[in-house]
Amino acid sequence: MKKLNKLFLAVIVSSAFFASCSSDDDNTPAVARGNYDGGLFIVNEGNNGTTNGTISFLSSDLKIENNVFTLVNSDKISGDTPQSIGINGDFAYIITNGSNKIELVNRFTFKSIATITTGLNNPRFIAFANGKGYVTNWGEPGSPTDDYVAVLDLTTNTVTSKIPVAEGPEKIIQNDAKLYVAHKGGWNQGNSLTIISAVTNTVTSNLTVGDVPSSLVKDNGTLYILCDGKPYYADVETAGKIVKLNLSTNTITSTINFPEKTHPGFLDIENSKLYYTIGTDVYSTAVSATTLPAASIFKASKVTNLYGFAVKNNQIYFADAVNYSDDGDIYIYSLTGTLSNTFGVGITPNGFYFNN
Repeated sequence: MKKLNKLFLAVIVSSAFFASCSSDDDNTPAVARGNYDGGLFIVNEGNNGTTNGTISFLSSDLKIENNVFTLVNSDKISGDTPQSIGINGDFAYIITNGSNKIELVNRFTFKSIATITTGLNNPRFIAFANGKGYVTNWGEPGSPTDDYVAVLDLTTNTVTSKIPVAEGPEKIIQNDAKLYVAHKGGWNQGNSLTIISAVTNTVTSNLTVGDVPSSLVKDNGTLYILCDGKPYYADVETAGKIVKLNLSTNTITSTINFPEKTHPGFLDIENSKLYYTIGTDVYSTAVSATTLPAASIFKASKVTNLYGFAVKNNQIYFADAVNYSDDGDIYIYSLTGTLSNTFGVGITPNGFYFNN
């Protein structure tokens, strides 16, 4: 391969620098903290209703290892529909939606530490603030009133309380001592953002942002919220939008609307640029932009069913769920659309979690 992936080049250079400093100071070489130090994890949901969800790992030297949780912990499985991973300190929290559990592992060795099963009901995503974990839960499918955010004691690994919220809490992000929760809607379509105090564990406000808020990213004091818009099969189809929220005042500063019946899919941020998708087309715009670009920067032509997306260190990562039944693939492109790597992973890959 003529061009080394910049993401992993940074890891290699950093490691070499650390080793040289250690040698100068105490003649002790740097020691890797485990087999999964650096690189990134890929969550594979598996087939919904089964227990074949898995976690894959792509190392710094571009080697893929599938089903790492069971390989390290031979008596355990990821379970039914692992949804996401939260990384905090030396730990990784695998949120497993269908099995109503969290698998807690050391993020460098992936050895099991605990399995949390009490106080969870359709858990989705986790964020950390004020020494606690906050887990979004959809509750029972047929009830729009039992959704909540579980407060996780990170010392005892137990859910100590539940914060009732509107239906369909999904992505959650932390800023200082506040949590911001996007209500995608669960089995319906939501349109709000809940703000929670991590000091009092109470809801401080709830804002209407746009239909089906699906992505949250923050940069330089602003929270960017991608709203997909209501799909064609909803009561009334609506277009997507990007909403900007001032994190100091918790007020909406601007909204950029997509054209009629346009539904964006994913949003990420890199070097003060927003990257978002419509289908498998990738668009980019400055965070300060007030209008959307007319043309995409490229189309990820290899991707058949885009199900996960991330931008990191001048690389764009795509998760291809293919058909939700067979093993999926991940693709790595440059920011200008050059495909650099392809890897086979587990069934229904949905997201990337960088372990550095």
